[in-house]
Amino acid sequence: MGKAVLLRRGVRRRLRGLVATCAALAVVVAAPARANGTPASLIELQPAREVVRVPLEGAAGVVAAQWVDPNPAVHAWFVLTLQAAGGRVVSDWHLENPAPRAQRVRLDAQAGGAIVLVHDGRTVRCAPWADGRPSALERARASGLAYAPLCDGRLYLRNAVRGHRSSLEATTEFLRDHVWGGERIVGFVKSGVYRDAFVERGAAVPGDGGAASAPTAEPGAPAPLPVREAFAGQAVIAEGLGLDTGTGAAGLPLGRWLPVVGLPGVHVAVTLPAAVPDGPDARAWRPDPVEAKALVFLVSFDLSRLAVGFALGTDHPRLGWSPRVNAAVRDASLRGPDGIDSAAPLVRTGMVVPSLQAAVVATFTGGFKREHGAFRYGSLAERNRGSHYGFVEQGVVFSRLVPGLSTLYVLDDGSVGMKTWTEADDRLLPRVRDARQNGVPLVETPEGRDRPVIGALVDRWGPGNWSGSADERLRSLRAGACLIESGGTRRLVYGWFSTAVPATMAQVFRSAGCAHAMHLDMNALEHTYLAVYPRDGERVRVDHLVRGMAQLDRSARDAPVPRFLGFADDRDFFYVTRREPAR
Repeated sequence: MGKAVLLRRGVRRRLRGLVATCAALAVVVAAPARANGTPASLIELQPAREVVRVPLEGAAGVVAAQWVDPNPAVHAWFVLTLQAAGGRVVSDWHLENPAPRAQRVRLDAQAGGAIVLVHDGRTVRCAPWADGRPSALERARASGLAYAPLCDGRLYLRNAVRGHRSSLEATTEFLRDHVWGGERIVGFVKSGVYRDAFVERGAAVPGDGGAASAPTAEPGAPAPLPVREAFAGQAVIAEGLGLDTGTGAAGLPLGRWLPVVGLPGVHVAVTLPAAVPDGPDARAWRPDPVEAKALVFLVSFDLSRLAVGFALGTDHPRLGWSPRVNAAVRDASLRGPDGIDSAAPLVRTGMVVPSLQAAVVATFTGGFKREHGAFRYGSLAERNRGSHYGFVEQGVVFSRLVPGLSTLYVLDDGSVGMKTWTEADDRLLPRVRDARQNGVPLVETPEGRDRPVIGALVDRWGPGNWSGSADERLRSLRAGACLIESGGTRRLVYGWFSTAVPATMAQVFRSAGCAHAMHLDMNALEHTYLAVYPRDGERVRVDHLVRGMAQLDRSARDAPVPRFLGFADDRDFFYVTRREPAR
C-alpha cells in the first residue's frame, strides 16, 4: 500500500477524531423549554446542568449519545440518552456515581465513545452499550435491581422498582386518589381513631430516679434540657423506647442526654411537656392534661462525626399540584407548580445507595406527601403557586425551594443547615446536595437576633398548615427535626412526640437549645419511623426509636431487613452515616 494512501487514511482518522472531540466538548447549559418558559422535563428544571453530545460506534441502531450532569458541583447523577439517526431517542439511562467526591465521570468521544472514570489517579474506560447483545446496559435493566452495577461496579444503573407501603398507607392513598370525599374519611379516622393511639407514658422511678447509677454521658454530649423545679432529678422507665442506653431498670433522667450503646456521636434524651419551663419569649402556653404526661423522645446526631443525606421515596412526595391550593393560584396549563409532574428520565429508588449502606448509622422518615405539602390558607397560599414544599436530592431540584418555608439542607461539602428559606438563598442552589422543606418553622433565629424564637405561625392552624382536623383538633403523634449549635459543635436532633400540638413541639425544641426547628410527619409509626444500626464487630443490629416501629421492617431467614436499606420504600427519608466514606 502506497505512502500516499496511508497518509490520506491517517489524515481522515485524525479528522474524525477532531470532529468527535469537538462534539464531545459541546456543552449546553440551557435547553429549550416550552413556549411559556416553563420546563418540559425535570432535566430542564436544573439551572446548572451540563449537556454533552457525542457520536458513538459499536451500538446497534445507535449513532449518538447525550450525557447530562444535572449538577456538576455534586456530580452524583447522570442521564445517558442513546439516540438513533435523526435524533430519535432509543433509551434513557439514569446512572449513579457511587463516590462523587472521589471519582470523576465523563462521556468521551475518543475511540467511538466511552464513559471515562477517574479515581485515585486511575483512568478506566467503559462502553456498556457496546459489549454484547443484550448490552451491559440492557442486562442491568433486566436485573430488576434498584441499583445494578456497571463498569465493574464503578457506576450503578438506577432501575424503577415498586416501593413498599404499609396497609394503612395503601388504604389512605386509595381513599385520597379514588374515592370522592376520601380525604374527609381519612381525616375522620385520624382524629377519631388514631388520635392519642401512640401515647407513651413513663413509669416514674422513685427516689433520685436512679440518676446516680445512670452511666455518665460521653464527652461532647449535648447540654441537658432544662426542667421545672418540680421535675428535677426525676427519671422514667420508658418501656416503648427501643434504643439501648445501658440504663436498664435505672430509668432515664428527664432531660439528660445518654449515649446510645454502640453508636458514637448518637445520644437520646427523654422529657415530658409538663417539665418544660417557660422561655424568655413566653406565650400563654401550657400543655393540655393529655400531652403534659406524654413522653417525648429526642435523638441527637453529632455532625462533627456524622453526615446527613436525603432521598425521595419511589412515589412520595409527588411533583404535581397539591389539591390544597386555591384555583386562583393554580395555572391549569401546567402539570405541577414547577411545570412538571414526573421525575423522568430520573429514577427514584426509595432506598440508600449500596455504596453507603455499610456506613449508615440511622434512617428516619421525611416530611408530608405532596397532597398536604402546600397551603390553602394565609399569605403563603397566595404566592408562589400555593408555596408547595420543595425538595432536592443529590443536587437535583425535584421541586423548587420556596421562600418562607422551613428548610433542612446539606451542601456539597457535607455541611448541614436549617433555616427559613429566602429568595437570596437561591444563590446556594448550585451547592445544595440535599434539601427538604416542610411548612413553616417551629423555632427560628431571625437575622440579627442572637436568640431563637417560637415560629410566628405556630399557633395558627390554617396559615401554618399544621394538618389535623378542620376544627383545629391538632393533638397527634408528630415528629420534627432541629439544629443545635453550641460549644463549636453542631447537632441534628430528631424529635418524636407521642401526642402533641405544634406549640408543644416548639416549646420542647426551644428548651433543647435549637436554633431552628421544623415539623416532619405525623399520625402513625410509619410516618415517624426512626431506626439505628449499632455494630458489634461484624454484627449489625436494627434498633427502633419506638419498639412498635419494628413491624414496618421485613425479615429474611429470621433476620430483620430494615426499611430504606434492605428494600425500597414509597416515602422520602433522611439517612445518617459515619463521615469516613467520601460521597
